[in-house]
Amino acid sequence: MAAWEWDESLYAGSAHHYSVGRLPYPPELADAIRTALGLDGTGRLLDVGCGPGSLTLLLAPLFEATVGVDPDRGMLAEAQRRATESGTTTVGWRHLRAEALPADLGTFRVATFAQSFHWMDRPLVARRVREMLAPDGAWVHVSANTHQGVDGDDRLLYPRPPWQRITELVARYLGPIRRAGQGTLPSGTPGGEGEIMLAAGFSGPTRLTVEQGMVVERSVDELTAAVFSLSSSAPHLFADQLPAFEADLRDLLSAAARDGLFAERRRDVGVAIWRP
Repeated sequence: MAAWEWDESLYAGSAHHYSVGRLPYPPELADAIRTALGLDGTGRLLDVGCGPGSLTLLLAPLFEATVGVDPDRGMLAEAQRRATESGTTTVGWRHLRAEALPADLGTFRVATFAQSFHWMDRPLVARRVREMLAPDGAWVHVSANTHQGVDGDDRLLYPRPPWQRITELVARYLGPIRRAGQGTLPSGTPGGEGEIMLAAGFSGPTRLTVEQGMVVERSVDELTAAVFSLSSSAPHLFADQLPAFEADLRDLLSAAARDGLFAERRRDVGVAIWRP
């Protein structure tokens, strides 16, 4: 079987769903990064694989200027919409793959990656981004699962989303092997980040955990968007079956919800800080 290769359809049609269906990063994440790095509002931030700006816009106030880069034009359009809506004026957006860096973007105090590094040519990107960091700069990798909460059997005010049944429904339409763009990922996304970072000349990491655990309520619309925000169930993958799949998904969710609502506990967010 040929190795999976990135293509521009990976998240095609997912940008708006991402904004609606993904839980936002908590303000405590920005506080933890600011404290760990001694940020004081100076310097520049590079957010690589920024998507719709979820992390970019949270961290932008900690820097004098920020650049978000992503290969998906729809994601960048959504990021700009969100920036305009929030009144953020210090962020510039660039349509490019991480492999095309440095792209004359200059030097940065911090580079961030959130739910994005595993889609890249990681050894190449690690080497190139290291060269873009100031000598006292930092690479910050944010690990999170923002579409889905924590499994558990403690009683909540509303039912938990039926994630296993959602997975089974997706498989009925798309097959049992995880889809990703025009290819498949039978073994999931790759690991081994630590070895790659050390080989690229980084030291570390320093690890932080931003604990959450609070219960959030989620609607049928939000859960539907969460499913379409995933690369494995991006809207384009369903082709002409998209209306039928969405109808089946909404029927499943509506039957499992109470008063149209679900409840979940938010997952903790992990942070790994590497130094050049």
